[in-house]
Amino acid sequence: MAAVCPECDNPILIDDEDVEEGETVQCDECGADLEIVAVDPIELVAVDEPAYDEEDDLTLDDEDEE
Repeated sequence: MAAVCPECDNPILIDDEDVEEGETVQCDECGADLEIVAVDPIELVAVDEPAYDEEDDLTLDDEDEE
């Protein structure tokens, strides 16, 4: 299945049978590191996006509260 790089709109071919959420791929066109955040349909987000970091921070804060 083809997904689209959120950075440069380049199509990226991903085997949708062997993919899991949380895996990372790299765009051949722009070199961006992308995380697979959904598998049906495949959705990619740039690893270095500010929203990506905020999600990580929220997860760490939630763990600290337990």
